[in-house]
Amino acid sequence: MMNKKAPPFKATDQNNHVITLKQFLGQKVILFFYPKDNTPTCTKQACNLKDNYQTLIDQGFVVIGVSNDNVQSHQKFAQKFQLPFHLLADEDKKIVTDYGVYGEKKMYGKSYMGIIRTTFLIDEKGVVVHIISKPNSPQHAEEILTFYQSLSR
Repeated sequence: MMNKKAPPFKATDQNNHVITLKQFLGQKVILFFYPKDNTPTCTKQACNLKDNYQTLIDQGFVVIGVSNDNVQSHQKFAQKFQLPFHLLADEDKKIVTDYGVYGEKKMYGKSYMGIIRTTFLIDEKGVVVHIISKPNSPQHAEEILTFYQSLSR
């Protein structure tokens, strides 16, 4: 998927707005997939992006989170942590499947299906320029900014 057009999507966010990838052409998109609202690692990741949100916006980024949680779950998560970005409800698993981030996971020796935490960096033309397959959740914004700084060297 690297250096290819990002799969298009259309989904509802926590504010009941229909969001598409197409509406962000001309902007850099941080599309982060996370397993579940209100879980420890997902909260760390989302709050790190929130804490660095102004810096990301100032550098021309749009931040979009995606999980299989429903709109109401996203509303509670966004309100509880004052998350300023779109959280898309992908209950039918179409987006996670299109991006290849839904698959088998293991925890405590048990296998189950779920979202594999992954972030896609999409350029202004809608092309995937970088994939972070194991984001460092507490420092995720820094990871993203470091990648973009390395491009300009």
